[in-house]
Amino acid sequence: MQTMKSEVRDGMRIEWDMPIQMDDGVILRADVFRPVGEGKYPVIITYGPYAKGLDFRVGYKSQWSRVIKAVPEILETSSNKYQNWELVDPEVWVPDGYICLRVDSRGAGRSPGVIDCWSPRETKDFHDCIEWAGTQSWSNGKVGINGISYYAMNQWTVAATQPKHLAAMCIWEGSSDFYRELCRHGGILCDFLGDWYRRQVVTVQNGVGDRGAINEITGDTVAGPLTLSDEELHANRANLDGEAESRELLDDFYKARSPDFSKINVPLLSAANWGGQGLHTRGNFEGYLKAGSSEKWLEIHGDTHFTHFYSRYGSGLQRQFFAHFLKGEKSGWENQPKVSVNVRSPGESFKIRAENEWPLARTQWTPYYLDPKTSQMSPGEKSIQSTLTYETQGDGITFMTPVQSKDVEITGPVAAKIWVSSQTNDADLFLALRLYDPQGKEIVFIGSNDPRTPIGLGWLRASHRKLDPSQTKPYRPWHTHDQKQPLQPNVPVELDIEIWPTSIVIPAGYQLGLNVRGKDYEFDGTDAGVAHAPYQMKGVGPFWHRNPKDRPMDVFGGKNTLHFSQEMQSYLLLPVIPE
Repeated sequence: MQTMKSEVRDGMRIEWDMPIQMDDGVILRADVFRPVGEGKYPVIITYGPYAKGLDFRVGYKSQWSRVIKAVPEILETSSNKYQNWELVDPEVWVPDGYICLRVDSRGAGRSPGVIDCWSPRETKDFHDCIEWAGTQSWSNGKVGINGISYYAMNQWTVAATQPKHLAAMCIWEGSSDFYRELCRHGGILCDFLGDWYRRQVVTVQNGVGDRGAINEITGDTVAGPLTLSDEELHANRANLDGEAESRELLDDFYKARSPDFSKINVPLLSAANWGGQGLHTRGNFEGYLKAGSSEKWLEIHGDTHFTHFYSRYGSGLQRQFFAHFLKGEKSGWENQPKVSVNVRSPGESFKIRAENEWPLARTQWTPYYLDPKTSQMSPGEKSIQSTLTYETQGDGITFMTPVQSKDVEITGPVAAKIWVSSQTNDADLFLALRLYDPQGKEIVFIGSNDPRTPIGLGWLRASHRKLDPSQTKPYRPWHTHDQKQPLQPNVPVELDIEIWPTSIVIPAGYQLGLNVRGKDYEFDGTDAGVAHAPYQMKGVGPFWHRNPKDRPMDVFGGKNTLHFSQEMQSYLLLPVIPE
């Protein structure tokens, strides 16, 4: 029997497993952390599938060991026993006059039902939970959302339904395009979805019961009181990764899980990570640009996926933002620049800078043309007629800028135009922006999900090269992914390839490289060896593209050829920021 429990603990009034009934009768379960004193307070809500009772320190050991090393102050401000993966800490937020409300999404944790991540049903549930929270006796009627990744991604979709009690949202490293950013990069199936689903969702599905983890505070199983059979569990979850594998083109399945940005009208803070190639970069830029909100801010940082959500810098931004919009306080947010850029330099060095817009208005969009004779790239068209062929399962071809005579800043979206042919009727292009020091050693950076990432990544399946002219910009091509255009073997085609936004100050003496490949980037082939890591870290974290059904070797395992002539000018378009 699942019942709500109420207690006062650690200076908070806590309701465990608060029932919230949905319109179809399903009762979701939430934990409510609120100030002990009587009164009405703003609510910070989260809704997701990671089990509200799973201790961050137990369920995510690798990440916890890294976050306490990167942000040691987290150990000074809290006991951390209420820490939950990718969520705010109630011990920190409740004393500041907020209510923290954590809802286990339908079918996950202690909420029964069928798991169907990012589905319209889930969005409707989240909408109704927000409205429920805004009408409780302890609520001041203003509800905010704050969280990382999943708890950021579903903010875009629920905000588009316009819950009347939603007053502000902080989208911290959350993608916003279900097809282009989560499932299929450039049309190429990403392995992440299936690995993530089995590792982080299925393990805490409602009904795992006694086979799962225990909430050490309550003594209850984090995945519900019932222990169901494998067959029952399988019947209670959607075949999410199977659907993505079987649907190569962008259809209604994907569209139903992406928002109508024009309907978003609440104040928002969108926080992106330069090192989030694969999931946690592009969506924060696209969502910020497309959201209909009149009050919106963009912030971009580096480091791991979780560091700055908990650092003094990041948590300070969040608290200023919510104090302004949920409490009506003069928190200093009124002075926050619309765009806040942490410009990146080698050695994990960042310099914060206020900007007015994105991309930056003063950007000097500079094409660097690829030279097949010298394997260099530089401004100015080339008239050389030539070809370069590479093995798709090798390291590809790298084009280098000249050695820089002075520091050069690259900050913004990046794009490449390449003419390519294949031995077969298709080709997968993987592009990596790489930085090299004066000795020719590659310089890598701490990414959101891998400690050794390049500057930027881009992908495109050649048969998905069709562009939408209404959305395409020179620096950000927009592919429709609504039809396949097969190649003729050995006949070149023109490809416009998006490389996700990035920032780097290229120091004098260094060189930038564009690596054109037929498979995923790897730093040096070794695993970074992070303790307790749930996946290999070779440069792209969990964001591999190796599914043999999607990438059969008889199609994608041979050779590709780059073509160059007066008519076929290949180049890299860089966002150079003047001094």
